[in-house]
Amino acid sequence: MSAAIIVAAVVGGGILLIVRRMFPRKKAVELLRYPADMMRGKTVIVTGANSGIGKAAAGELLKLQARVIMACRDQQMAEEAAQDIKKQAGPEHGEVVIKHLDLASLQSVRSFCEEILKEEQQVDVLINNAGIYQCPYTKTEEGFEMQLGVNHLGHFLLTHLLLDLLKRSSPSRVVVVSSKLYKYGSINFDDLNSERSYNKAFCYSQSKLANLLFTHQLARRLEEEGVTGVTVNALTPGIVRTRLGRHIHIPFLAKPLFYLASLFFFKSPLEGAQTPLYLACSPDVEGVAGKCFANCEEEELMPKATDDQVAKRLWDLSETMVGIKTQ
Repeated sequence: MSAAIIVAAVVGGGILLIVRRMFPRKKAVELLRYPADMMRGKTVIVTGANSGIGKAAAGELLKLQARVIMACRDQQMAEEAAQDIKKQAGPEHGEVVIKHLDLASLQSVRSFCEEILKEEQQVDVLINNAGIYQCPYTKTEEGFEMQLGVNHLGHFLLTHLLLDLLKRSSPSRVVVVSSKLYKYGSINFDDLNSERSYNKAFCYSQSKLANLLFTHQLARRLEEEGVTGVTVNALTPGIVRTRLGRHIHIPFLAKPLFYLASLFFFKSPLEGAQTPLYLACSPDVEGVAGKCFANCEEEELMPKATDDQVAKRLWDLSETMVGIKTQ
């Protein structure tokens, strides 16, 4: 027993030291306050709304009387999350709609969009939130590396198929959840599906960089088309206590210490949801497009996240991969 305690202390202490060096102690996050009926009459789609940031954002939008479409892969979790956020929202809340969406299947994305286009008169906000983090090497239904497929390609097709409806619903907004870990990625055009070698950390960073390049290129295309009623912006939420890290192995004896560290250093899901809510709701960003935000303030990105040539090349390749255009 004493040996186990020593091992736990050593491992846990090491983890705490690493976490503290990687993530400075989080500052207190000021929760946003909006008029209770601010989103009344607005329809908002939130992908991955059954847990984490997505669930927290959906709950706050519900309180603001929005019609919230929870686009989720796990229907049971979505039902449970919907009941939870409705209870927390109180009697005067908006409407919740649950729809199945599996971003690892382009057919599921197309089916979801067909339903939306058939049933919804408008979509005012699309929040591309769902994601997968550092999973073992697996492929999507169409054979794409899972992190690239879910985090980038699935949302790429989703936004494309809903864009005309967003235009008809203008003013409307697209909100893209990226990550500061984009800094450690690049777009490996020579092996985009990681078939030659797989580094799960790199692939996550690559997918999050792809999110930012997508945001940059979509904003540019809308501007060139003269479309001013649809804006697209990205955000990096910071380190948040969510299920996103479920594929990360933490030694059993270190888990209690890691949990304590997460309480001290990481944001809660509600705190992590403040910037997506800001971009979805705030009049301060009306007409703002092609930017990235962190803690509800504009964030300066590394040049590789706004590289026009790389963004266009990735866009063209993504169109081919998801079947928008033939090769």
